[in-house]
Amino acid sequence: MLSELLDKDFVQLDVEASDWEDAVVKATRPLLDAEKITASYVEDIVAGVRELGPYIVIAPHVALPHARPESGALEPAIGVVTLSSPVEFGSKDNDPVKYLFPLSATDNDGHLGALQSLVEILSDDDFFSRLEHAETPEEVVALVKEKEGRL
Repeated sequence: MLSELLDKDFVQLDVEASDWEDAVVKATRPLLDAEKITASYVEDIVAGVRELGPYIVIAPHVALPHARPESGALEPAIGVVTLSSPVEFGSKDNDPVKYLFPLSATDNDGHLGALQSLVEILSDDDFFSRLEHAETPEEVVALVKEKEGRL
């Protein structure tokens, strides 16, 4: 489940980002600091978007920064980041991005349950309304757990 990969230390609210690359670097910083990912993992996320386009923008206003497991995913983890001002990733249908869910997946299949939970939560308008008004990381973790409990 998603909440099993989420720690309050991986939640950042009202982050200032100058552009998409800055948003990705800042969003992944707690996972890097906690040694869930390596610096090369972050570099591969950025390189992937430069080469392939904004494939990590998965829904309106939502990005899922991630790279291949072998790029430096050390332990499964996910973060939740809200930006103070949305940034453009170059996604015609889903820009601008305001919410990032940086993901560390150590294999190609092990995170599928977490992604399924994330997809269901992302389809819940109430989730975004409450995320937008969350004031603490603990509030965000509780919100994710609550929404998962309804799945």
